[in-house]
Amino acid sequence: MQAQPSDGGQLARAVARELLRIGAVELRPNEPFTWSSGLKSPIYCDNRLTMSWPEVRSLIADGFASVIRECHPDCEAVAGIATGGIPHAAWTAERLGLPMLYVREKPKGHGKTNQIEGVVRPGLKVVLIEDLVSTGGSSLRAALAVREAGCEVLGTVAIFTYEFPRAARAFAEQGIPLRTLSSYSVLLEEALKTGAVTEEDAEMLRNWRIDPEGYAARFTPPS
Repeated sequence: MQAQPSDGGQLARAVARELLRIGAVELRPNEPFTWSSGLKSPIYCDNRLTMSWPEVRSLIADGFASVIRECHPDCEAVAGIATGGIPHAAWTAERLGLPMLYVREKPKGHGKTNQIEGVVRPGLKVVLIEDLVSTGGSSLRAALAVREAGCEVLGTVAIFTYEFPRAARAFAEQGIPLRTLSSYSVLLEEALKTGAVTEEDAEMLRNWRIDPEGYAARFTPPS
C-alpha cells in the first residue's frame, strides 16, 4: 500500500526521481541482477545510498514524519529495522520529537541478548521504519518482535516497495498496515518521463513484478 499524505502523489514521484538520480535504484531489464535468493531481477535497489545525500535523506525523513502525523497521530515511538531503517528512524524521530528504537534481525548472542534496543514498555505505540519492502519477510519479523515485546504496532512505513502481492498479503494477514513513500509503479512512470527506460523496457519491467519467475526464465540457460 502506498502512503497517501495530502500531496496528490507529489511525494511518491519526488522520492522516485531522487532514487533514480542518485543511483539508489538501477534498472537493467536486459541484463538482470541476481539477488541473494537467486532470483533474477531487472531492478536493484540500495536505499542505503540515500544517507550520503543530505537533501534526499531530508526529503525522506520529512515524508516519513508526514505519513506518521497523518496516519498514526498517536505514535509514541519510532523503530528502525536493521540495518537500512535505522538512520531514517533516527532522523524521523528527531523531527517528531519522539523516542527511537531499533530492531535487530535476531537477538544478540551476548550481553542482555536484546533484539530491540531503546526503552521498551508494555503498550508503547510504535511505528516501524524500513528502507525497502520486497517480500515483506524481514519487515514483518521485526514488527512481530516489537509486538511480542508488549508494544502496540501501529504500522510499518518504508521508503520503497516492489509491490509484490505476497508482501501485501503477508502484512494484511498480520493486521499491520504497510505504507510506503514511493513504489515500483511510480518509479517506472518517472523512469519513462526522464528517458531512463524505453516503453518496451517498461513493459518488460511491469511484467517482472507480476511474474518474476517467468521473467527469470528468459535469462536461464536450458539444462
